[in-house]
Amino acid sequence: MVRQILENKPARLFTMISAFFVANALIAECIGGKIFSLEALLGFDPVNFTLFGETGLSFALTCGVLLWPLEFVVTDIVNEYYGPKAVRRISYTAVALIGYAFVMFYFAMGTTPPEWWVLSKTEQGVPNMQDAFSAIFGQGMWIIFGSLAAFLVSQVVDVFVFHKIKRKTGDKYVWLRATGSTMVSQFVDSFIVLFIAFKIGNDWSWQKVLAICLMNYAYKFSMAIILTPLIYFAENRIDAYLGHDTARRMKRAAMGQEDVPETPIPAAG
Repeated sequence: MVRQILENKPARLFTMISAFFVANALIAECIGGKIFSLEALLGFDPVNFTLFGETGLSFALTCGVLLWPLEFVVTDIVNEYYGPKAVRRISYTAVALIGYAFVMFYFAMGTTPPEWWVLSKTEQGVPNMQDAFSAIFGQGMWIIFGSLAAFLVSQVVDVFVFHKIKRKTGDKYVWLRATGSTMVSQFVDSFIVLFIAFKIGNDWSWQKVLAICLMNYAYKFSMAIILTPLIYFAENRIDAYLGHDTARRMKRAAMGQEDVPETPIPAAG
């Protein structure tokens, strides 16, 4: 049985994609506590926007946003070949394992360390390793909850928009369904995580939530466009790996068209 699964290319591909999807999501959550300046990274001065009365806004982003766009790319690929049920399965798996990881982080933070470990990095400028460990892994519960809730809801939105567009366009216009669904779902993701983590959790004003949401979304919007060629590259490689006949049948099955007589599918637009 195991050998049959391992020799089955669609099953093997789904296993690899699922592993990357879960690992990428967990890494994004773990590095989300680090803030970086996008302008400084690119060698520019802060933009200092003013939105909804909030001044001095710039692209100060969490490092997690470097990886989250890949989650939506993978979502679109799974949607294309395996359908919405598969997307929900890997999304629930990712949320469950991220939740498990953070429970373990909090358990580790609560353990009592020996004195020599607490002081082991003083010469490197870290006076208390226990405090440093807790500061790195001890993200606020509202941020964790907001991030996971936003992830789940945005995945559902991504699947819905993706299939709505695909039913209208068929196998043409890969860029439209991939980029369009990502743009919509990323906005939902940005708003929900800020609303839960900072409006509910920290009583931010609506103006501040919306202003920072739009700044974050501007980055995600740009990334959705920049990563569009990656969708085409990935689909070409997957078609070659699976074989074009198998890939075509999988795409039809993902749309619930198993019983529809096969007809030639036009080239992707």
